[in-house]
Amino acid sequence: MWMDPDFYFMMLVIPAIVFSLAMQIMVKSAYKKQSRVRNARGITGAMAAQMVLAFYGVQNVRIEVTRGRLSDHYDPRTGVIRLSEGVCNAASVAAVGIAAHEAGHAAQHAGGYVPIKLRNAILPVCNIGSMLAVPLMILGFVLDFFGLITIGLALYALVVVFQLATLPVEFNASRRAMEAIDGQALLQGSDRAGAKKVLNAAAMTYVAALVVSLANLLRFMLRFSRRR
Repeated sequence: MWMDPDFYFMMLVIPAIVFSLAMQIMVKSAYKKQSRVRNARGITGAMAAQMVLAFYGVQNVRIEVTRGRLSDHYDPRTGVIRLSEGVCNAASVAAVGIAAHEAGHAAQHAGGYVPIKLRNAILPVCNIGSMLAVPLMILGFVLDFFGLITIGLALYALVVVFQLATLPVEFNASRRAMEAIDGQALLQGSDRAGAKKVLNAAAMTYVAALVVSLANLLRFMLRFSRRR
């Protein structure tokens, strides 16, 4: 049974997917709950992002509103923090936490944070790898050409490395966010605890993505090593 490909899928990938889904539910639940709580100071997401930038002495970063739910991100190419409609002008606990996190990414770029440089350096190759890895493995399997399978596995492994490199970047951005929140007294008491719950839940989604990718990589390696 150990050599059955279906066994690899059930024992490796399915539990990882269940874990990933649980983490996504957790972050949505935390966001939904804390987005309904107005913070005591009435600070909006845009205001929080600006205050975090000031805390770290970051200049020349714009704040814009973007469509979508939980679509918040920092674009280092344009120096813009894009906050979703439910964050930018909202004065909720969740809005402050999320906006502060994105401003934390801007602070990373401004300060030359090494892990984010490493992640960005391998990003182009990882984008290619995410598109070509599985097709190359399948083609190599069909043609019985193990060289293609090896290339596909290597490309997929790079995707895993990228996700691994993402973890310190995301956790550090949240740490910077909480430091600025405390330093500027943006949130206190239960408001602070609520924002931290949102950030912790969001961080776990990146852990879950890594777990899924690792499970898939191990499944592919076991499956194709058997073919070898």
